[in-house]
Amino acid sequence: MTENVIIIPSRLEATRLPNKPLKKINNKEMILHVYEAAKKANIGEVIVASPNQQIYELITSAKGICVKTRSDHKTGTDRIFEVFDKFLKKKPQTIINLQGDMPNINPSAIQMLSNYMSKNLCDIATLGSKFKDNEEIKNLNNVKVTTNNALFANKFDKAVDFLRDNENIKERHIYHHIGIYAFTKEALLRYVSLDRTKKELDRNLEQLRALENNMKIHVGYTSFSPLSIDTEEDLKNVQELMKNEKK
Repeated sequence: MTENVIIIPSRLEATRLPNKPLKKINNKEMILHVYEAAKKANIGEVIVASPNQQIYELITSAKGICVKTRSDHKTGTDRIFEVFDKFLKKKPQTIINLQGDMPNINPSAIQMLSNYMSKNLCDIATLGSKFKDNEEIKNLNNVKVTTNNALFANKFDKAVDFLRDNENIKERHIYHHIGIYAFTKEALLRYVSLDRTKKELDRNLEQLRALENNMKIHVGYTSFSPLSIDTEEDLKNVQELMKNEKK
């Protein structure tokens, strides 16, 4: 058992893009791209958490680890906690929740997050990158994170807010939030014990539960901006972006 674990929650029931994890990029399923990137980070065990038999069979046929979870979890964090609790017996000290819809995540970004967590400076750490243009900022599918101070290469700062709209953005240091979270063991145990908050539900952003309960979230800057796939258009963009990569 390793000190660090990467858990990738994945399910087929996304409303905007059903069967999303099985969509192919370079003739390989999206979830396999994410799993392989996590393995390349080489920071600890990598586990896919899914309620779906198709995902279980895909990952295990690729010699990976997949844990079948309950189908009624309300959040991805609840799903990773089930694996942490029942399969890993609460042993890892750092748990990284990596979203399964970022097939072009760079392994070095995962490594940077893991290295920062070893310093014990926060409860939760996540990543952000710059927006390419105003259209990206206006897109409600793109989650924004604001910080106290400007970020730069390998710089972390305290998260102030997470949002989807772009109100008052000129007054803030605002970044494109990347869907990866590193929890300390104690932070994950506390997080799942908390009730869902009104702001979390209103914005459909579960990280707000942590902020509203005074948990310390730090955001690290990365120049890599992995595309999160929520729509068919997102999928086409990633397929075009990754088409020249090695299969």
